[in-house]
Amino acid sequence: MSKKFNIQKSPFVVPTTDGKVIEEHWGLATDGNDQISIAHMIAPPGWSEPFQSPEFDEYTYIIRGKKQFIIEEEIVVLEAGQSIKIEKGARIQYSNPFDAECEYIAICKPAFSMGRVHREEE
Repeated sequence: MSKKFNIQKSPFVVPTTDGKVIEEHWGLATDGNDQISIAHMIAPPGWSEPFQSPEFDEYTYIIRGKKQFIIEEEIVVLEAGQSIKIEKGARIQYSNPFDAECEYIAICKPAFSMGRVHREEE
């Protein structure tokens, strides 16, 4: 009889050049799952990404610190214990313009991929 569960003990650490830590626990890079991705992230103070319009819904849960979202030109700031769902196709920018690290969990459905994120040129 095969097990009906899998424990992730070695998430895929995504190489970055901006100081952000990305550990994908489930998704394309770890188990080839195209339907969902779950990642643990730490964004350093002053971090930001270009605007993007992803082909996936993204759920974010803040563990500690604060994270800024610009969603369709509206600025939203989430703090520890808060979460958000951003619908696919929304134009969004993620950043941490604050003085402390922001630790959070991101869940993308379908799974995150560079081909689905559609980042704008800076």
